[in-house]
Amino acid sequence: MGAAVADGIDFTPGAQIPLQGSAGQTAATHALASAAYRDSPVAEILKANNEWHKSEVKKGKFSLFEPNLGEAFSRAVQVRMLGGARAALIQSFGTEPQTVVEHCLAASRIRKERDAKLTAVTALFGLLFLPGMLLWMGVFQLRRTIAGAQNKRAGALGTALLAAIGLLAVIFLVRLPFSGFWAYYIRGMIVAPVVGWLLAKRICETTAKDMRARWDSLLSGGGIGAKVPEAVPGHPNETAREELRQGLEKLTAEQHSNSIFYAGPKGILGMGTRWGSWQMAEELVPREAGKEINQFRSWDVIRAIHDKLKLLERGPLNSGGFPKPSVKHWIVSPVGEGAGAVTRPDGQDVEAFQIKGHEIQRICNHQQFGGGNRHYLGVQFTLWDGQLVITMMITVTVLHETLRIEVTGHALGPVHGLFTTKSAPKTKTVSKTVRFWETRDVSLPLVDAPEVVRLAVRAPFTWYPPLLDFLGGKLVLPEPFGLRHAWAEQPWRHRFMADDAMRAATPVLRVAHAAAMRVLEENGVDTERFGNRSMVVSGMVQDPAPRKADVYDA
Repeated sequence: MGAAVADGIDFTPGAQIPLQGSAGQTAATHALASAAYRDSPVAEILKANNEWHKSEVKKGKFSLFEPNLGEAFSRAVQVRMLGGARAALIQSFGTEPQTVVEHCLAASRIRKERDAKLTAVTALFGLLFLPGMLLWMGVFQLRRTIAGAQNKRAGALGTALLAAIGLLAVIFLVRLPFSGFWAYYIRGMIVAPVVGWLLAKRICETTAKDMRARWDSLLSGGGIGAKVPEAVPGHPNETAREELRQGLEKLTAEQHSNSIFYAGPKGILGMGTRWGSWQMAEELVPREAGKEINQFRSWDVIRAIHDKLKLLERGPLNSGGFPKPSVKHWIVSPVGEGAGAVTRPDGQDVEAFQIKGHEIQRICNHQQFGGGNRHYLGVQFTLWDGQLVITMMITVTVLHETLRIEVTGHALGPVHGLFTTKSAPKTKTVSKTVRFWETRDVSLPLVDAPEVVRLAVRAPFTWYPPLLDFLGGKLVLPEPFGLRHAWAEQPWRHRFMADDAMRAATPVLRVAHAAAMRVLEENGVDTERFGNRSMVVSGMVQDPAPRKADVYDA
């Protein structure tokens, strides 16, 4: 059944779109979703690269066709997260990836509606006067190439070139060497693309205002809902809509999978690097001489810890304290630090990306040494409106006569500040007319002349996005890909986030030890040594300094 789900077979009751976002996770989700509506240069996203995960911008053949940030982001996320043959995704803890994808789909639909209008304008004012359109396109491409240089003089040269061509066009209109039909056609060839550009500018300006309003609304907390009508089939024959709906449902199912991946120094993918590790290991000795301890399994200890962790939100004082945690059993698969893809477990023990309970118990009790997957019990706190995810992972192993309880801390920081910046009005500083020694800011159109040309040129090719990728380039996402960890910053730069991460360690550690001690006592184990060791570990956890616990100096 697990393989069937992974292949896209429907496992949900009817055509439906889950609600946008979820409680406590809106800030990070909306920040990432806002990227779909942005009109910044695509290279801006490279600023959000972190130590382990780096996006790339692949250049195309012509800079005139290159996408902006919103276009490239929407296209890359849709293909990667909804593609029919896509690789496995990493869970996006602290966010709702389906909401982000739906905003990418909504932004693409808005752009398609704009591009349909631009295509009509291009056909009427461009294709009928093709030589003139090609001439103006060549001028703008040449200007874009020159102005794209770092040398400001080169940029000024490109602007001067455009002005010179415009002046020659006016002179050519006045003193034509032809007469009759060709005279009128040549005049139209020069004028028609300019008229088309004016119409296209109005269309682009209207769409740009709509996109920026959605961008700012998401970051303001209002969050305009993403409308994705193409994901709700109206009848059984709408196969494209049904496939899209199933793709979204598959995305949500994989988001809630209990299978995760450990990538060496990168830590658990999606949870962030391991910043702390505390272990308690002692010999299992009978409490009474001459008697044997009762037989128990690692699962018995884990189950007791699980029950105690569910009560973390309760405390003796009315002081706020922990919010309700998410306590979950995880199956961790090892992958290489430089792995370019991951593969989720499948087979009869997996259903809807979930490893079944009996298999979790088997791994917990028997796969503690040597090859294979490992079992961890995780308690996770999603804080700061989804911007901070704290995960404490607990594993219990029994080798020969030694019981070991290990608690590790993982922290996933906020999404990069690039995603939380609102749109800024386009202005230009000029000198005042009378008091020329003073300056003032003049508002500029959201869409300038080169941008109108770029959008109009790209519009006819939107029916086949791979061609646009070839001509203008695309955004290459880091692999193994997950929306949240790909653009996450370290939480240690934020004082209160760092405090929260480190404060969570001590209570979780003591709850785990207390639950384990109760199981040991119930089964006739001498807990004196375990008690002493627990006190030592409790002293070690007071150290407030986070470390790169997965980087061994060996």
